Amino acid sequence: MQASAHVPSTVRPALRVAVVMEREANPNQWEAWRFRPVEVVPHEDVFGDAARVLRDDGKLQCTLHPGFSFELFRDEGEGYHLNLTSGAPVWFVKWRIDDEDPSRAWPETVSLSYNEAGRWLDAQERVDNLPLAPELVAWLQAWTDEHYRPEPKQRRRPQSFLAPGQRQ
Repeated sequence: MQASAHVPSTVRPALRVAVVMEREANPNQWEAWRFRPVEVVPHEDVFGDAARVLRDDGKLQCTLHPGFSFELFRDEGEGYHLNLTSGAPVWFVKWRIDDEDPSRAWPETVSLSYNEAGRWLDAQERVDNLPLAPELVAWLQAWTDEHYRPEPKQRRRPQSFLAPGQRQ
């Protein structure tokens, strides 16, 4: 018996990226610090594994956080599709502020799934989005086109055609 020519792949498409976080000192009279992710860039080996300050002028500090692995999962297909069809596809970056040292913040993880970002927000996490580069939009679109099929929309029967006991 000959082995099947088509063997399902267990390898998922993956990327390694780094996140640049910005910290602003005294942005207003009520805050000592303001943080935000400002860029998601392809990871390069020269970045190493540890966060490092790229720029610090006393008011604004930019820190590179390397080494995030991102994989595409079939069960997140709907979330990727929603991101792609939003009109402006983005990276979703979940990040945290240090409870003991409020002058420190770091990214926790990244995603391209609208649904995953929604779950994070439902859990009261800090989530920001950053534009997705056109070449990554094309990569994500190609994968989503191959692996995701939206559920066909079903016409909802008008309530007036249902018996009173069946109406919601």
